[in-house]
Amino acid sequence: MTEEPRTQSTGSRDRPAAARRIAVVGSANLDVVVPVDRHPRLGETVIGGDAYRVPGGKGANQAVACARLGASTAFIGCIGEDDVGHTLRQSLVDDGVDVDGLTATPGVPSGLALIVVDGSAENTIVVSPGANARLAPAHLSSSSLADAAAVLLQLEIPVPTVAAAAAAATGLVVLNPAPATELPDELLRSVDVLVPNRSELALLAKAAREPTGQDEVVDLARVLDGPSRVVVTLGSEGALVVDDDRTVHLPAPQVDAVDATAAGDSFCAALTVALTEGAGLEAAAGWATRGAAVTVTRRGAQPSLPRRDEIGHTWRAQEGTSP
Repeated sequence: MTEEPRTQSTGSRDRPAAARRIAVVGSANLDVVVPVDRHPRLGETVIGGDAYRVPGGKGANQAVACARLGASTAFIGCIGEDDVGHTLRQSLVDDGVDVDGLTATPGVPSGLALIVVDGSAENTIVVSPGANARLAPAHLSSSSLADAAAVLLQLEIPVPTVAAAAAAATGLVVLNPAPATELPDELLRSVDVLVPNRSELALLAKAAREPTGQDEVVDLARVLDGPSRVVVTLGSEGALVVDDDRTVHLPAPQVDAVDATAAGDSFCAALTVALTEGAGLEAAAGWATRGAAVTVTRRGAQPSLPRRDEIGHTWRAQEGTSP
């Protein structure tokens, strides 16, 4: 069954029905990726394949993904005054992202991510934030956060800046709490839709361990003091939507995965784009699972992000199961 776009707000704040611009506040990194047969144990050295460098960073990935899916997208972030910074800026421009809010910071390097991907498409990542760590609330003053239909946030930038962006937003606020860290209650209460994975959810819910079964995931999502709508990404198992009293599991399409890098970013972008177009949370999450499934079939962060015709021009309700 196809779900028709709605005219009312999909967030907790009123916004003009015609507003469709998405503002992404976050990080921009250059990814240095090394493929390996398996990840090294502590203290061990393994021989990898040829390294390659691609633009990445959770914020920039999500901005590019939104733009490729047809949304008018602005990116607010910090880069260094170096060759890497120029590459990161140009990558955003090439995909049609508005970079008026991208600041070049003198005297510090641009962000860098060191990524190791094994033969099962699983990765480990070390991020050197560089200029991303200098993104401050003052950088948001000239942005268009108040005019955006949605503000999409992550945690590779200082938490006070994330909190300031959420507070300045008048449209939908979507937070991908990655990498995992504790967050102030005021920030969580400013969020309309939270998109964690299992480990991030466990940390925010102050659980002793990561949840395993779907019932445990639902229980943790419901104890959070803040957003009433939570979409928990489950990797190859898809996503679990927890919306007020309703919970739905949306399975992921079966694909031959080669690299999970940016799959979560692809998911968050597609979810946000669909919500700004009027999709219900379940339909938006179903569309996002298809976007993430395409992403994992290709190598690299931004090179793997799909365009709209690759995941379906329209979002629609996806068959799910209640836990």
